[in-house]
Amino acid sequence: MQEKNISTNNFEQCIKCTICTVYCPVVPVNPLYPGPKQAGPDGERYRLKKGLFYEDTLKFCLNCKRCEIACPSGVRIGDIIQSAKLNYAGSYPGVAGLMMASIDLVGKTATKVPHLANGVLKLKPVKEILHAVVGVDKHRTFPTYTDETFEKWFRKKAALSQSSLPRQLSFFHGCYVNYNYPQLGKDFVSVMNALGYGVNLLDGERCCGVAMISNGMKRAATRAARKNVRTMGKAVAEGHEIITVSSSCTLTLRDEYPHVLGIDNSSVRNSINLVCKFIYRLLSSGQVKLVFKEGYKAKVAYHCPCHQEKLGWGMFSTGILEMIPGLELSILESNCCGIAGTYGFKKANYENSQAIGKPLFDSIASADPDFVACECETCKWQIEMSTGYNVKNPVSILAEALDLSATAAANGGQILKQ
Repeated sequence: MQEKNISTNNFEQCIKCTICTVYCPVVPVNPLYPGPKQAGPDGERYRLKKGLFYEDTLKFCLNCKRCEIACPSGVRIGDIIQSAKLNYAGSYPGVAGLMMASIDLVGKTATKVPHLANGVLKLKPVKEILHAVVGVDKHRTFPTYTDETFEKWFRKKAALSQSSLPRQLSFFHGCYVNYNYPQLGKDFVSVMNALGYGVNLLDGERCCGVAMISNGMKRAATRAARKNVRTMGKAVAEGHEIITVSSSCTLTLRDEYPHVLGIDNSSVRNSINLVCKFIYRLLSSGQVKLVFKEGYKAKVAYHCPCHQEKLGWGMFSTGILEMIPGLELSILESNCCGIAGTYGFKKANYENSQAIGKPLFDSIASADPDFVACECETCKWQIEMSTGYNVKNPVSILAEALDLSATAAANGGQILKQ
C-alpha cells in the first residue's frame, strides 16, 4: 500500500470565539492548562514557524474531543493538539506512559499468569511502589486480566460454526475484550449469530493505538495503524463490514489514523461501524428482527462517552435501548468521565481526573439506576471505581434482554453455546 501524508491542519478556520474553551472539562479544574484555543489553533501558528514554541502544558489535554464537538467552524482542535504533542514534545513517555501504552505486550504477559497479575495489582505495597516509582496513582483500580483470551475462546468454541450463517462480518474486538473482558466479545458473537451474521476475526489485529498516540509513541502507533489498515482492507475486499464495540477504538481507527498519524484509511473508513449503529441500520431497513424476553426489567442510565459524542452516534445506542420492553432508560447529561484512557491513571493527573468526572458521578447517583450503559471501557473503569455502579456495553444488555432462540429463528441465525 502506497502511503502519503494526508493529515491536514485546519487551524486557520478558527474564528477565536473561545467556545471550545468554555466546553473544555480541563480548564475549570487545572489552571495550568491554557485551554484548547490557545493550546491548539493559537499555538499552532507559532509552532509551525519554530517547534521551540511548543509548550509542555499541552500534556494536560484529555483528547476528549469536546472542543471539536463545540467548535462552530469544524476546527480539529484536539487533533491539532495531539499532533503537536507527537511532533514537538521531543521526549519519550515516562515509565507509566510506556507501560500503559504497551497494551498488547502487557496483556499477552498478564493473561499467561492472570491470577498472579490480578492479585499483585491489588496489593497496597505494590500500588505504593507504582505510585512512587512508576507514576501510576495508588488510588486507581486496575482492570483485571482473564485466564482465557477472547481470541483463544473464539478459536475453541465459535470459529467453526461461523461460515454456516448467511451473512458475514469482521469484528475488531480490541485489547479490552481480548485481555480483560472476553464476555463482551461473547455477547457480541451471540447477538450477531442470532441476527444471522457469522463473525470473523481480523487476521493479525493490533491495538488500535489510542494509548500510544496519547503517550507520544508515534512510531509504534503508526506501525499498528498500518497493520490494522492492511488487515481491515482484506476483510473489506471480501465484502465484510468492520464492526466494533468500543467508541474510542472506533474513533481512532476512523479519524485519528488520517488526521493525527497521516495514514490513509480511505479504503476502509466507511466500513468501520460501532455495533449499535450497525444493528440500528439493519432494523431500520427491515433486514433483521429482534425478539425480546418476556419479563425483562432494568432501570438503566446511559452515559454517552466523549468519543461517541464526537462520532455523533449516541442516538443509535439510545435508540436500541429504547426498543427493549421493560427497560426504563434515562439519558445522562453530557459530561466527561475524566479518565481519558491512560490519562487518569497517572499520578500527575489523578485529582484532576476525578474532579472532571464528579458532575457525571453525581448525575449517576441521582439517577440511581440498576446499572449504567456505555460503549467505552475506560469510562466503565472510571464509573465503576468512582460510583460503585456497574457499567454494561449496550450489546451485552441486548444479549441479556433478547430471546436469542426466537431472534435466531426470525433471522435465519443460530444460537451460540458459550
